[in-house]
Amino acid sequence: MRIGLFGGSFDPPHEGHVLVSRVALTRLGLDRLWWLVTPGNPLKDAKKLPSLEARIAACRELAIDPRIVVTGVEAQIRTRFTYDTLRYLRLRCPGVRFVWIMGADNLLHFHRWRHWREIARLVPIAVIDRPGATWSSSGAKAAHAFAKWRLPEKDSRLLPGMRPPAFVYLHDRRAFQSSTALRAARKDR
Repeated sequence: MRIGLFGGSFDPPHEGHVLVSRVALTRLGLDRLWWLVTPGNPLKDAKKLPSLEARIAACRELAIDPRIVVTGVEAQIRTRFTYDTLRYLRLRCPGVRFVWIMGADNLLHFHRWRHWREIARLVPIAVIDRPGATWSSSGAKAAHAFAKWRLPEKDSRLLPGMRPPAFVYLHDRRAFQSSTALRAARKDR
C-alpha cells in the first residue's frame, strides 16, 4: 500500500488542497492519501483555529474522492509534531509505503519544523508547486540540504518505493486559493 500523508490546519480547506491531493495521487501512483488535520500547527497560534471537529467536517465535505481519507490522528495520538506522527504511523503500519506531501510554500519553512532532517529520513517527500513559491522554494534551506537525494520529476512514481531521504518536486496545475487569503476575506465581510 502506497499512502500519501498531507498534514495541515485546513483552516479552511479549499480546492487547492484537493488539487494537491489529486496531483500526488496521480503523479506518485498512490493508493490513498490521508489528510492529517492537525489539532494545531506548532508554528501558529492554535487558539485562533476553529475546532478540530469543525475542520474535519469541512474537509470531509470537500474531499469527495474515495481515495482521500480525512483523519484527526494527531489528536488521537496527542501530538502536533509531524516527526512524532510519522514515527507512530511507521510503527503501526510497517508494510505501508508512506510519502509526506507538502506544498512548495511549506518547503520554505521546513527547516523550522521540529526534527526536520529526521522527518526526511523517515519518509520520502513530495513537494507540490504552489503559486508564488516556485522559485523561492528552490532556495530553501531544506531543498539545499537534500539536493543530492532529489529525484527527477519524470521518475516521480518511483518515490513511494524509495528509501529515504528522497524527494521530488512536482509541477502541475496550480490552484491560487490559499487558506490565509480565504481567512482574510472572511474577516473583511
